Amino acid sequence: MDIAYIPSPSTGVVHLGPIPLRGYAFCIILGVFVAVWLGNKRWIARGGKPGTVADIAVWAVPFGLVGGRLYHVITDYQLYFGEGRNWVDALKIWEGGLGIWGAIALGAVGAWIGCRLRGIPLPAWADALAPGIALAQACGRWGNWFNQELYGRATDLPWAVEISEGPNRLAGTYHPTFLYESLWCVGVAVLVIWADRRFKLGHGRAFALYVAAYCAGRVWIEYMRVDEAHLILGLRLNVWTSIVVFVLAVVYLVVSAKLRPGREEVVEPDTSGGAGGDAAASAEAEDKPSDTAAPAAAEDKVKASVATKAEPAKADLSKAKPAEGEAPEPDKP
Repeated sequence: MDIAYIPSPSTGVVHLGPIPLRGYAFCIILGVFVAVWLGNKRWIARGGKPGTVADIAVWAVPFGLVGGRLYHVITDYQLYFGEGRNWVDALKIWEGGLGIWGAIALGAVGAWIGCRLRGIPLPAWADALAPGIALAQACGRWGNWFNQELYGRATDLPWAVEISEGPNRLAGTYHPTFLYESLWCVGVAVLVIWADRRFKLGHGRAFALYVAAYCAGRVWIEYMRVDEAHLILGLRLNVWTSIVVFVLAVVYLVVSAKLRPGREEVVEPDTSGGAGGDAAASAEAEDKPSDTAAPAAAEDKVKASVATKAEPAKADLSKAKPAEGEAPEPDKP
């Protein structure tokens, strides 16, 4: 009797003429587009401007890719350095190997630079993008399916993934941990969107909720994997990382809610007028009399007009009145 399973692709590369189309890279790119699309909708809903999320993502994505690769190479250095290894393979990102911890950490640095240039608070931008990042991870995990990597223990469950014979792997059916994590990330995105609407999360708390929820799932998913990893006190390194980051995210949620409750009222400053508009407005304000000066100016004009009309009358009276000691002139017939 044949056992049902999820088949794996025979190759992770499809050649379009001389151009190789790699499944892993396609999944990463698709995830970036999904994150930016959803983040833009959420940013506009919070009062931001269209296109701002994409502008900052131009900084965050490259930093995130570099950070993710660095984390993977550092924590799995034995795959690239040492006897029988070629260090050039560390640069072959298309063959898989991105650590989400490094991607988020260094990606945040890139996002901070972009936010500083736009005068935007990083926590507000991170809150808008949080569920999109979870969906991006859900898409990216399918790149592991294309590369037949990061699977779990052997199993005969109907949803097991088939793995073919290859370098550092044995043919068989295994737990599809890439699928488990992909579905978990979709659930995290739904949770963050619901909680954000229900509790009006702000000041980075939606992002912290995403981090905590993802780490909670990563612990049990990581525990199922059978690929080579460094162990600390019997647990995989990524399990310890998940626990530490989870605790930090929960602490931030609690402390931030007490110190800065509510949500930001303004997430993006209005700079449509620019420096030129401000200068023009300032010059117009100087030329135009203020509301308090207008009544005073009008009152001065009235007094001046009254004084001007009164002067001829005083002159006529001075002519009509005889000087002291003189007799008044008789009236002419």
